[in-house]
Amino acid sequence: LGLYDMHGNVWEWCLDWYAAYPATATDPLGADSGSNRVVRGGIWGSYAYGCRSGYRDQSSADNRSNYIGFRVCSAAPVQ
Repeated sequence: LGLYDMHGNVWEWCLDWYAAYPATATDPLGADSGSNRVVRGGIWGSYAYGCRSGYRDQSSADNRSNYIGFRVCSAAPVQ
């Protein structure tokens, strides 16, 4: 997939607004608006369920925490 180091030390902010997924969904879109953003990924200081790279939760956009960060990425391949 071209993904590297996806098990991070912190949950990562996502652009998506948080909303519960429907019961059956394949590649669902984020909500059109909301008050909380999606955070994803594994975190070192959590129980097992929060350490998975596929973990998904929500957090208010003004939340500050040692457990939340962001991933800098580029569409261009690294040379």
